[in-house]
Amino acid sequence: MSNLSQPQIETAIKAYIDPYLDKDLVSAGCIKDIAIDGGQVKVRVGLGFPAGGYHQTLVTALKDKISALEGVTGVEVEIDTTIVAHSAQKGVKHIKGVKNIIAVASGKGGVGKSTTSVNLALALAAEGATVGILDADIYGPSQPRMLGLSDRKPDSPDGKSLEPIVNYGVQSMSIGYLIDEDTPMIWRGPMVTQALEQLLNDTSWREVDYLIIDLPPGTGDTQLTLAQKVPVSGAVIVTTPQDIALLDARKAYKMFEKVEVPVLGVVENMSIHICSKCGHEEHIFGEGGGQKMSDDFKINFLGSLPLDMRIRQEADDGKPTVVAEPDSRISEIYREIARRTAAKLSLKAKDYSAKFPKIVIQ
Repeated sequence: MSNLSQPQIETAIKAYIDPYLDKDLVSAGCIKDIAIDGGQVKVRVGLGFPAGGYHQTLVTALKDKISALEGVTGVEVEIDTTIVAHSAQKGVKHIKGVKNIIAVASGKGGVGKSTTSVNLALALAAEGATVGILDADIYGPSQPRMLGLSDRKPDSPDGKSLEPIVNYGVQSMSIGYLIDEDTPMIWRGPMVTQALEQLLNDTSWREVDYLIIDLPPGTGDTQLTLAQKVPVSGAVIVTTPQDIALLDARKAYKMFEKVEVPVLGVVENMSIHICSKCGHEEHIFGEGGGQKMSDDFKINFLGSLPLDMRIRQEADDGKPTVVAEPDSRISEIYREIARRTAAKLSLKAKDYSAKFPKIVIQ
């Protein structure tokens, strides 16, 4: 007769460190139930982040750890995913239909932030989340082109709110849908911030787990509006390894720190170039800058992406890499970054305000 106990099973599970949470599943509070029937063990795992492409790896790893225990004759692992709202800045109003807002920022233009934003959104959707993307770059909106939606205009059934435009399973909104692609936005700051607030609040987002906000570069009006009026659960900073880009990325980090928005981590873009002719690898923009920034500020290094012509071509063609080449190594990197970003957010404080009843005095 088997003498298996729950503490034994937990100890076996603790031997596996989850690569996205960077801790074991017991400590992370992800083990929801352990049932033991003779030598049969059933474990129910509850993840707080989407990880559809990782489930099988996790099941196999847990089965291996538990099966190694004496007396175990069979192991069943069940994985549930529940994405909840996480807390944002104090006193900022909740956006209807949106659980979590993740701002994607860079101190400097030209580091591939918009390309990273759209592929991150598509990767989160591929992992099983409901995702939206808001193009907050009023002067240079690029998401309509990248999502293959340049010629689309949003519907407004009631004349007050806008319906998000959906492609590749991702809801999107951009000033680019409301103006001609060649029309410059010759606006002062207050008009830009008002437009951003309207795009965010007047869009009928539909049960979005993660709304990715593609910010313009810098630390100006848009970023300040975001910090003061938008409930941001976390931020991702995109940089290249180049010293000049890192200098500005550090400013972006300091900005989020000042306004008390947690930085979930750093993505290093264009980290290495592999010659398509000979396979030679070269660090054109320098090496290890994103990792060094992560180490200096004690924040997560979410991943690095190569300088690859396909990423640029596919985004320009309106079919970003994650949907154009879903099985490619680059898509897998984007999906790893997406899992890591959402996993880091899942460890942050939860927001229960939407669950509280509203008291009405009549």
